[in-house]
Amino acid sequence: MTTTAMLHTAAELNALPGGRTGAAVPQSATPRAVVMTMGALHEGHATLVRAAREQVGAAGQVVVTVFVNPLQFGAGEDIDRYPRTLEADLAVAELAGADIVFAPAADEVYPGGEPQVRIAAGPMGERFEGAARPGHFDGMLTVVAKLLHLTRPDVALFGQKDAQQLALVRRMARDLDFPVGIVGVPTVREPDGLAMSSRNRFLSAGDRTTALALSRALFAGRDALAASGHATPAAVRAAAMAVLDAAALSPDYLSLIDPSDFTEAAGEHRGEAVLAVAARVGTTRLIDNIPLTFGEPQ
Repeated sequence: MTTTAMLHTAAELNALPGGRTGAAVPQSATPRAVVMTMGALHEGHATLVRAAREQVGAAGQVVVTVFVNPLQFGAGEDIDRYPRTLEADLAVAELAGADIVFAPAADEVYPGGEPQVRIAAGPMGERFEGAARPGHFDGMLTVVAKLLHLTRPDVALFGQKDAQQLALVRRMARDLDFPVGIVGVPTVREPDGLAMSSRNRFLSAGDRTTALALSRALFAGRDALAASGHATPAAVRAAAMAVLDAAALSPDYLSLIDPSDFTEAAGEHRGEAVLAVAARVGTTRLIDNIPLTFGEPQ
């Protein structure tokens, strides 16, 4: 098993064999993958770490970042409530095969305080989760950009569970010419179908049972499409919504989304789509999604 180093500064990271000490990364440098987290690691994160190892091979470096980013917490979102379990996170990362856990302090990431210049997510970041959490994606993209500069990876891995985040990171890397590959990793689920999330720990036993309606709704939409290759986006949404209605769960949104720009898929949509749902279960807001393909894969 890999012995995982705990580092807190970019200087420590760069001092390691394979560290990036200059502005450019030489072709002979040790390949590096990064998995960015806010801690409270679970099997979903461990899956990302294992996928990162596959990307860079046994000789590469896998870096897991643990940083609770203040920029992506909005009004009414209590950053102090977010779980901080650094010792346990190190154990999870080590067992999954990470070489490094990079856990910087806020002044390492934002020297001098909150940055005056930030990355704006634009219209793509104002829909769905962006509408529910104004400014969240600006803060997310800013810290992702910062951590990409600090860790200087060849590839960065993100979970498909946060589909809008993944789409925005991919768009940022493309639009701003970040020299890094962005890889999406499928959502990891509990045996009963609930998507793994650090927020699940806040669910009561009753709330957790109710929360299963989210994944069941998505699977119902998927099954409606599979049962008829000609199912329309409206029919898929209706099949999913019927499950939520039966559970008396009113979603913030249940949408079939074009992943290229995160707009609602048109009635004649063909190609890839994301069926996404968000809802508050008890006091905990949960999100989930599944990828779908309408028509022949493109």
